[in-house]
Amino acid sequence: MTSHSGKVVLVTGAGRGIGQAIADAHAAAGASVAYLDHDPALAAAAAEAARARGATTLAVSADVADEASVKAAVARIVDTLGPIGVLINNAGISPKSGADGKRAKLGEMSAEEWRRVLDVNLTGAFLCASAVVPAMRVAGRGSIVSVSSVAGKTYCDIVGVHYAATKAALIGFTKHLAGELGPDGITVNAVAPGRIDTPLMRGTAPEANEAARMATPLRRLGSPEDVAQTCLFLTSDNAAFVTGQVCDVAGGWLMT
Repeated sequence: MTSHSGKVVLVTGAGRGIGQAIADAHAAAGASVAYLDHDPALAAAAAEAARARGATTLAVSADVADEASVKAAVARIVDTLGPIGVLINNAGISPKSGADGKRAKLGEMSAEEWRRVLDVNLTGAFLCASAVVPAMRVAGRGSIVSVSSVAGKTYCDIVGVHYAATKAALIGFTKHLAGELGPDGITVNAVAPGRIDTPLMRGTAPEANEAARMATPLRRLGSPEDVAQTCLFLTSDNAAFVTGQVCDVAGGWLMT
């Protein structure tokens, strides 16, 4: 296992699913981990479960789309755990279904819904990075990983255009920041999960999940832990010369 001892890690959207798995993996590797979620009860439960296993954790509630909320959360983390050396931008939403039971199509979604998805999925990553990068620059090192999606690279009929647009934008965000922050010793990468076995995915029609499984060369859906272990590598010293990359965690479903 890669050691993250001494590192302070902030994971957004860490109350459940992929975010919780990412936070848990870093906690198990010896990092001090801030479990940030908009739902304080979810953040508290996830952080407490890891703490019961011997990890150093902190539960933090914040709206990543709100600058003041992000700044207050980061200040609390720094005061409690120390300077943040690793940021995982995982928080994201993929709201309501359309008339056919799939994600809302262009004519079905409101401008308000479009803006909210962009605010959380994309602006949230910008605000969190803006809040932690100054200290990383002072330290001369740091790691940022954003959770994109294969839906940001190709058409995926179970998500809406707002979600796909934000995940594509996170790839551009990642590549630009990698170039901008590289001279400061900060690596910036992204992961692009495919079909991952989460509660959200289990709500999809069984036949759709079976079709996805059969379309995946490894013949299974991914697990949150598959994504978490990829993030763990990208934030480790073993990946110190890896930056500006998008790592698909999709079992070969998309090969580019």
